[in-house]
Amino acid sequence: MAARPRKNGPSRAAPQRPLEILLIEDMPTEARRTTRALRQGRIWSRITVAEDGEQALALLRSQPEYRPDIILLDWYLPRKGGREVLDDLKSDPAFRQIPIVVLSMSDRPEDVAAAYDGHANSFLTKPADLEQFVGVLQLIEVLWRRRESQHSESSVRIHGKRKSKSR
Repeated sequence: MAARPRKNGPSRAAPQRPLEILLIEDMPTEARRTTRALRQGRIWSRITVAEDGEQALALLRSQPEYRPDIILLDWYLPRKGGREVLDDLKSDPAFRQIPIVVLSMSDRPEDVAAAYDGHANSFLTKPADLEQFVGVLQLIEVLWRRRESQHSESSVRIHGKRKSKSR
């Protein structure tokens, strides 16, 4: 099945643009649950679902104009597992700056350690409770928006400095 984009509405404090999410999740029920939690949390997002690691990597490599703001990565995937996907993305200069959050049902310490060893930005065990899951996704959004605003502020300052030097 092909990757499929989905959109959710704006959050309470409407940001400038939707959060572009690549969800790499092989279980359709979990993909729907994540989409539902994003919608319930009022997280303004556009979500593309890849059903396994190979499909996600093929999507990213075949569409250079597509760059998600964040990747939500299931750890246990068919064909190419989460660890392999993480290693591939973090070793490729074109993708290494994209934040990757491992979202897994696992809470095994060896999985957590392997994810951080592979330079995942975060490892979160998916809560069974939908309300808690909404809270986890809202926290991810807050952290990403903060990161985005810091990057845009620094680029404005750099641009301002360049402009003042040319005067």
